[in-house]
Amino acid sequence: MSYRIGVDIGGSFTDFAVLDESDNTIRTLKVLSRPDSPGSEITTGLTALQERYNIAPGEVSYFTHGTTVGVNTVIQRKGVKLALFTTANFEDVLELARLKVPHIHDLYCLRPAPLISRDMVFPIAERTDRDGRILRDVDRASVVEAIEATRAAGAEGVVVALLHSYRNRANEARVRDIIGELAPELLTSCSADIWPIIREYERTITAIINAYVQPRIIHYLESFERALKGMGVPVPPRITKSNGGVMALDQAKAECVQMILSGTASGVIGASFIAETCGFVNLLSLDIGGTSADVAVIRNGRAEYGTGEIIGDFQIHIPSVSVTSVGQGGGSIAWIDDFGVLRVGPESAGSLPGPVCYQRGGTRPTVTDAFVVSGMIGHGPLGYNAVQLDVSASRCAIGDLAKQLGISVDETADTIIQIAVSSMYTGVSGLVSRFGIDPREFYFLAFGGAGPMMACWLARELNMKGVIVPPTPGVLSALGGLVADLKNDFIHTIYRELTPAMTGALAEVARTLTADAKAWLEREHGRDLPHELSFSSDMRYRGQSFEIEVPLHAEWVREGDLDSIRSAFDSQHATLFGHSDAKASVQVMNLRLVISSPSVKPRLTRLESGVGAPTRRTEVACHLDGRIHSVPLFHREDFRAGQSLDGPAIIVQDDSTTCVPQGMRINVDEFGNLVIIPFEG
Repeated sequence: MSYRIGVDIGGSFTDFAVLDESDNTIRTLKVLSRPDSPGSEITTGLTALQERYNIAPGEVSYFTHGTTVGVNTVIQRKGVKLALFTTANFEDVLELARLKVPHIHDLYCLRPAPLISRDMVFPIAERTDRDGRILRDVDRASVVEAIEATRAAGAEGVVVALLHSYRNRANEARVRDIIGELAPELLTSCSADIWPIIREYERTITAIINAYVQPRIIHYLESFERALKGMGVPVPPRITKSNGGVMALDQAKAECVQMILSGTASGVIGASFIAETCGFVNLLSLDIGGTSADVAVIRNGRAEYGTGEIIGDFQIHIPSVSVTSVGQGGGSIAWIDDFGVLRVGPESAGSLPGPVCYQRGGTRPTVTDAFVVSGMIGHGPLGYNAVQLDVSASRCAIGDLAKQLGISVDETADTIIQIAVSSMYTGVSGLVSRFGIDPREFYFLAFGGAGPMMACWLARELNMKGVIVPPTPGVLSALGGLVADLKNDFIHTIYRELTPAMTGALAEVARTLTADAKAWLEREHGRDLPHELSFSSDMRYRGQSFEIEVPLHAEWVREGDLDSIRSAFDSQHATLFGHSDAKASVQVMNLRLVISSPSVKPRLTRLESGVGAPTRRTEVACHLDGRIHSVPLFHREDFRAGQSLDGPAIIVQDDSTTCVPQGMRINVDEFGNLVIIPFEG
C-alpha cells in the first residue's frame, strides 16, 4: 500500500487529504493548528490517520504541504530587520515606489511605511547600463562601509538590488561575495537571483519580501521536516507555490517569495480540479477559513493568473493565482469601537485561543460564535471531533456586546453576520469589476471551514447564480496541494521592438529558457518527466507605461513568426481594453516560460442515486433574517444524487456545516456536490 498526502495548515485547522494509490480514492481529516508549535499538527494528524484509517507514515509515497506562514509574516509585519544595498544615488527607491496611494478615493489614505526604512538603505558605488555593460566595477570600500553600518544598526539580513542587474548580475554577485567574506552571519539576497525583471522598484520589493520572510519560513520548514522524519515518513516533502504548482523544500527555503501565497493557491487549485472534473464552467472560488475569505475567478476549470498580487500593503511581481482576500473569516472578532459602533475583524482569534465556543481560552466573540448563537451550527462536533462547541459560552460572550448595544443577543448575532457578509461583499465586488464578469452567470464554489456556512448569504447579496458545495469542502485546500502539478516559471527581459531584427534574439532566449526549465525539472525529480512548456510575452505599444501578458505558441517563438505574435498581442489588447492599433510599434519586454509536469489525480466517486428529499434527522430553532425559524437538520452522508430540498436547511458533516436560508433550493448532482440556487416560491 502507498499513499499520497496533501496538507494545508490554516490559522485554525490543519487539513489532510490522502490519496490511496491502490484504488485512487480520497480520505480526509482535520486537526487543530498549532502556531505556537510548528510541526506538531503534522505529528498529531499522521497519528490520527493511522488510528482512523490504518495509514502508517512509512507507507507515504508523496507528501505536499501548503502554508500561510509567509503571507501572515508580511501582513503582521513580523519579519526580520533588513538593510538594502542599492546603487549610489538611488537610495530613495522604496520611498518613491510608483508614487501611488493604495486607495485613491480615500482622502485619509496613507502610503504604507516600507519594510526597510530609509535609514537602513545604503549606497554602493557601481554602475551597469541598460544594455548590461558594466560602466563601473563595485567599489569595495563602499560595500565595507555599508556592512559596518548594517551591523551597527542590528540588521539580520541584506538585500542587494542594483540598477539594471536584470541584464547583468555580475555587480550584485560581487557585492554578495564581499558580504559573505566579511559578514557571513548576514543572510543575503540578490534581486536578480530572486526574480530578474526590468523595473527597479518591482524587482527590489520582490527581493525584499523574499528576504523579509526567509528566516521564519526556514525555521518553519525545518520544524516541519523534522516532524515528518520523526514520524517515519520516507519521502521529502514538497511545498505548494503561489503559481499553483509544487516545488522541493530546498527551493522553498531559497525562493521564499515563490510560496508566499502557498496556502491560498492550494485552495484555488482544488476548486479548479472540482470545476474541471465536474464540468462547472463559471465559478468564483470562495475559501473562508478562520482569518480571511479568499476569492478567485475560475473559467472552464482554469484559474486566472497574474502578477502584482497584493500581499499586506505591498505587491509581489511573481506569477501567482489571482486572489482577492478579505479580512473576514469564521474567527474574525466582533468588537465595539470608541463611537459605540459594532465592528467585525480584521483581527482573528485563530485556533489559539479560537472562538469562545471552542473552549480553548477565547473570550472575545467571533463570527463563528454568532452562527452558534443563531442556531445554525453547534449541533455536533466540528473538525472530525477536534472541537466540541459550547453554545452557552458563545451566548454569554455575545451577550456582553448586546448589553452595550442595547439590543437582544439574537439581534447582535444576526448583525455580526450581516457586517461580515457586507465586508466580503465589498471585496468580492472589486474582483468582479476587475475581471469584468457578471455575477449572475457565476456560482460560488464554497469551501474552507466557514465557506459553506456563509456562502449562501454572500451569494444572495451579490445576486449570483448559486452556490456549489463539494463533498468534502473543509479539506479542499489540502486536496488542491495533492493534485497540484510540478511547476516553475522562468523569465528573461528582452526590451526590444517587435521587428525582424529581433527574430534571432527571441529564438535564442527561448532556447535558453527551455534548457533552464528542463534542467530544473530534472533536478526536482532526478529524471526527465512528461511535461508541457507554455510561452508568453509581456508586450505593449511603444509609448505605453505598462505591458500585458500575451500567451504565445511555442512554434511562433522558435520560428520567429512575428506576424502571429503581433496578431495575438493586438487581439489581447482589444479584449482587455476594447481597442487595438495595428499601425503602432510594439515592444517585447519579457519572454516567459512555464514548465509543468502533471501529478496523479484522484478519481471522484459518483454518488448513488436517490429520489425525493433526504431524510431529516431533526429540526432546530434558528434566528434567521430577523426572526425565528424551525429549520430541518440533515446529515451530508444521507444525501443521494438527484435528490433536492428547499431551504431553510442545515447540513452537517465532519469537516464543515452548510447553512441554507429560505428562498434557496438544494440539488444534489452525480458527484455529490450540493448545487444551491435561488428560487421564488
